[in-house]
Amino acid sequence: MKKILITGANSYIGTSFEKYINDNYANQYQVDTIDMIDGSWRNRSFKEYDTVFHVAGIAHQKETKENAHLYYEINRDLAIEVAKKAKVEGVKQFIFLSSMSVYGMDTGVITKETKPNPKTNYGKSKFEAEQQIVGLRDEMFRVCVLRPPMVYGDGCKGNYQTIVKFVKKFPFFPRVNNKRSLVHIDNLVTFIKEAMDQELDGLYFPQDKEYVKTIDLAKDIAKKMNKRIYFSFLFGFGVIILRPFVGKFKKAFGNLIYKGTNN
Repeated sequence: MKKILITGANSYIGTSFEKYINDNYANQYQVDTIDMIDGSWRNRSFKEYDTVFHVAGIAHQKETKENAHLYYEINRDLAIEVAKKAKVEGVKQFIFLSSMSVYGMDTGVITKETKPNPKTNYGKSKFEAEQQIVGLRDEMFRVCVLRPPMVYGDGCKGNYQTIVKFVKKFPFFPRVNNKRSLVHIDNLVTFIKEAMDQELDGLYFPQDKEYVKTIDLAKDIAKKMNKRIYFSFLFGFGVIILRPFVGKFKKAFGNLIYKGTNN
């Protein structure tokens, strides 16, 4: 039986992965989760685990000067400390949940050759953690870094919730013909399991097979709410005009895709 330790309790991706395994592969996997809020995790032995999946982090918060240090303490320093402990205690594989945010792009095409250039404390802290953790890799310690795009699905937080709230609040939605790399939570947890099965090492970009339009997400959300929604070309034209100047419009209605990556 493969033993997995998730470092970081109550995360959407961590809890979704644990549920997926327990519902489908409970006889093949043992999945444990530990809370990283206090320092008690340092006294927990990692020696029995094949893989440590690190999901603890700070995200989906408005960045300020006052909370900037938290991104580096939690997303960077804590992740590096956990990875070092995993290596010292003989864990075979460390999976680090990073983000598309390391590229610092709201629109455009990201390829294997695109250099990270994070603009936010969230993106910077994730990329700095990546660099240090990858440096720990050797023949006995595999490091798998995941840079997923926006995750969507029932209960998902972040930018997806912005679209959910809009659909709830308004009877209309801007008709914008954009393309985005997204990954449904079901596809992401499936990929994570495969990464563990194959003991993957390296940088990976899990995403859905097809690019997604924001209006398609809105249609799906409205259908689940049993709500009629109208798609407005006029409103869409306004969004296109304002998109270069409004951050939320860039994120929700811009074109941002992975192309030619290994996933």
